Amino acid sequence: MIDIYLREEFYAYDAFHITKAFFPEEEIKQHIGEEREKLLVIEKEGAPLVELDEAELESLSDSVLKKQKKSFVNKKIYKELCKYTGKELAWGILTGVRPTKLAMKKVEEGCTDAEAENWFRENYMVTKKKAALSVEIAKREKALLERLDYKNGYSLYVGIPFCPTICSYCSFSSYPLHEWKEKVDAYLDALCKEITFVGKVSKDKKLNTVYIGGGTPTTLEPEQLDRLLTHMESTFSYEDLQEFTVEAGRPDSITREKLEVLRKHHISRISVNPQTMQQKTLDVIGRKHTVQDVVDIFYMARELGFDNINMDLIAGLTGEHLSDMRHTLQQIRELSPDSLTVHSLAIKRAARLGRTEGYREQISEAEELSQMIELAAEYAKEMDLFPYYLYRQKNIAGNFENVGYAKVDKAGIYNILIMEEKQSIVAVGAGASTKIVLPKGKEIPDQKTGDLKNIVRVENVKDVKEYIARIDEMIERKGEWLWR
Repeated sequence: MIDIYLREEFYAYDAFHITKAFFPEEEIKQHIGEEREKLLVIEKEGAPLVELDEAELESLSDSVLKKQKKSFVNKKIYKELCKYTGKELAWGILTGVRPTKLAMKKVEEGCTDAEAENWFRENYMVTKKKAALSVEIAKREKALLERLDYKNGYSLYVGIPFCPTICSYCSFSSYPLHEWKEKVDAYLDALCKEITFVGKVSKDKKLNTVYIGGGTPTTLEPEQLDRLLTHMESTFSYEDLQEFTVEAGRPDSITREKLEVLRKHHISRISVNPQTMQQKTLDVIGRKHTVQDVVDIFYMARELGFDNINMDLIAGLTGEHLSDMRHTLQQIRELSPDSLTVHSLAIKRAARLGRTEGYREQISEAEELSQMIELAAEYAKEMDLFPYYLYRQKNIAGNFENVGYAKVDKAGIYNILIMEEKQSIVAVGAGASTKIVLPKGKEIPDQKTGDLKNIVRVENVKDVKEYIARIDEMIERKGEWLWR
């Protein structure tokens, strides 16, 4: 048991997550606002690990902003826990999910690679390797995003929340198709109504990218998929469209007929996601397809003319070791996808695997997970795939990251936009989250902090039945912000 005693809640979030990164197995309890002699104390089984006197903060200039004081506190916690555990964290004191967004600021300011990397390391205590990776990706992102019109352009996300089955590691808002099959057409009715509204109010805007995700979009029957794509074509102008992705995803949901529908509608990018090429693991995590299915579907897509195929892998799945990852990567190399996204396993509270007793013991140790990630980077390089986007999630095993690799001209623009938050993304469907980027001069105060912010999120309800019943309300929510 680890106890964190804090006088101010302002420091609580980062204090918890930095400590948790060092002690992923430990239960951590926070005590905020208790009268104690010191401003912050972190104890393990009653023995102090970190102590911070108020005088240490008072020694800082009065002109130092509160967020800079938070950085001081975070660094104090980090350095003391490094000493105690004898280890460093790859991402230092970073608790957010968008490291490259920070690196991007320095790149846009005209810093050299060395200057940007040094700033990143000094301010966030990240390792040299992760700082260099962040700057490399930020530069690549910047080059891709310069092709977009931030002011008049936008992107569209379309959510299909159904899956063949629910994987044990998944916590997304998804529903097993066999239980919801009778509701799919009603869901599409509501979805098309929301799409019609977005198209109507966005006629003066330029649609740059479209991403149909989920769930698993290819759980739709061919005629349902055709209905959706036809409705979108009649609703939006694709004149300025640079990328249209359908996350076909699970091989057990993909058929030749569905792929033919996607080709008919000129979909430019698809995903075929094995997660692993180890049959033993696929069986454990709840996938109902075989390794051979992955291979067959991939070559079928190539045969039909798809020349931009992404594949997803997860490092650190239950029972897997470095040899399994190497074997998976060898098979992926034979397929030669156009992009590869490598995820570090993230266990969230809602996932079935996260509720399994002893699940932590089933996850590869942090050192081995690090080796898996490095191995994936080596194989990606062999396949002429270069890192183009990066993000982190809370509860990632070993406090690592997810990296997207792609051939020079096949990077996923939508993925970059999600991370960098430079263009509005309008999202439709159950559980979809619209992200409006407000123009300069139109920022609004944050309800919690009072600070001005330029991002507004508009959430749709997650429950499919509620989404269908309340579709007019979902439309009304968007209408307040599109395009004010």
